Amino acid sequence: MIDYDDSGSPVVRVGDPGPRPVELLLSGPARSFGADDPLLDFLVTASGRGVSVETSVRTIEGDGLDLWLSSLAEDFRGWTGARTWRSLEHDLTLSAVHGPGGRVHLTWGIHDRPPSEGWHFETTTVHAPGEEMRNLAAEIHTFLTSAAA
Repeated sequence: MIDYDDSGSPVVRVGDPGPRPVELLLSGPARSFGADDPLLDFLVTASGRGVSVETSVRTIEGDGLDLWLSSLAEDFRGWTGARTWRSLEHDLTLSAVHGPGGRVHLTWGIHDRPPSEGWHFETTTVHAPGEEMRNLAAEIHTFLTSAAA
């Protein structure tokens, strides 16, 4: 279920309950140049034990992230190889592998913004195929379509 911060802005939390958990937080969706602007920006933050990174992500109407996640949910029986997604300026990348036990392994890459591109962080979250992936896709869709001018 999608959450809201203190200002009423939607946030999506994605995390891995492993021994060294990292929580990803997508927040602050906004259109920089008005309601009709196709550019949609948001923050992505990774935090956990020993890590705290944040970058601004620029997309065109979300770059189809919600549809990409939906396609993973629809292929709940699995696929071969990695499927990838990236934002407009490659500040957020995702790679999906249908792994052991039928679980979906999403590797989230958070990158420093151009032109410096001085750092890169990755973490992997593991999800049940089907309904759990559909729920994540729906949360991302709600998040991306909620951007105020």
